[in-house]
Amino acid sequence: MADPRFFSVAGPFSVADVAARIGAEIAGAGDATRLMRDVAPLETASADDLSFLDNPRYLETFQKTKAGAIVVNRKLAEAAPPGATLLLTEQPYRAYAFAAQMFYPEKPPVPGIAPSAVIDPSAMVGEGVGIGAHVVIGARAVIGKRCEIAANAVIGASVVLGDDVRVGANASISHAVIGSRVRIYPGVRIGQDGFGFAPDPHAPIKVPQLGRVLIGDDVEVGANTTIDRGAGPDTVIGSGTMIDNLVQIAHNVHIGKGCILVAQVGVSGSTRFEDYVVVGGQAGFTGHLTIGKGARIGAQSGVLRDVDPGAILLGSPAWPIREYHYVMAFVRRLAAKKKVADRG
Repeated sequence: MADPRFFSVAGPFSVADVAARIGAEIAGAGDATRLMRDVAPLETASADDLSFLDNPRYLETFQKTKAGAIVVNRKLAEAAPPGATLLLTEQPYRAYAFAAQMFYPEKPPVPGIAPSAVIDPSAMVGEGVGIGAHVVIGARAVIGKRCEIAANAVIGASVVLGDDVRVGANASISHAVIGSRVRIYPGVRIGQDGFGFAPDPHAPIKVPQLGRVLIGDDVEVGANTTIDRGAGPDTVIGSGTMIDNLVQIAHNVHIGKGCILVAQVGVSGSTRFEDYVVVGGQAGFTGHLTIGKGARIGAQSGVLRDVDPGAILLGSPAWPIREYHYVMAFVRRLAAKKKVADRG
């Protein structure tokens, strides 16, 4: 059970209610009226808990679980413990995510403005907005309905937030137009100057950064991530994109729809991600690249060239996955031969 000091559980919900919400077929013991009071991992779940199995590595735990109902793929259902009610689906983890949202829905913001908040008279604040202590909202900013802005956040002049946006503590946003249902976590920096300089024999000459940051709907921006505004063209983050903590997105970068960028990724200026690109942690991209639709870039890869749609790359510099594994195998064989030769 989640710590009730921090999380409030809803429900209970019947198995039938859960199945309808996640689009699953009831099987096993098939008790559709059974009430589920919480969600829990397989190893700690009780008879009143809903759990899930997604990875076959945990089959042994699945066979021993005490969970009252379990979300599972049909292919693994045969290993279920006796008496368990099963919820069969092709994507158990996705289905569990929807179920967990039922039990732990996001709390709406508490409307109101803290006395210490500073809001310019020309700013527009929508209905049902919660504004925390020491928040600063600049001139002509527009805050949509039901937004929540946590303590010490700064919303710059003329920034636009759509409806149901949440801005974490100590975040700062300037030169940005942001869609609805966006989550901006603590410490995020959006809209600051891009790193733009012209070379000069004496010292680099700063180039004014005259663009914006445009963020679509349903985007998440993880804690302490930075997104620079464009130099002239805008920096763009497409709808549905998920950005982890400590990611750096430079000026003029264009991220498509539904992309995933894991922690500590760095994207240099004017690089373009097409839709549904997935990037592992600590990968880096040089500037002015195009990363094709659906490409997958492995963790710690260094990407120096354009990437074809659907390609899978690993390594630094990054190689197509088959070439990468071939080269690594070749290097290992060379190392083994050298070791034998040294023994002589």
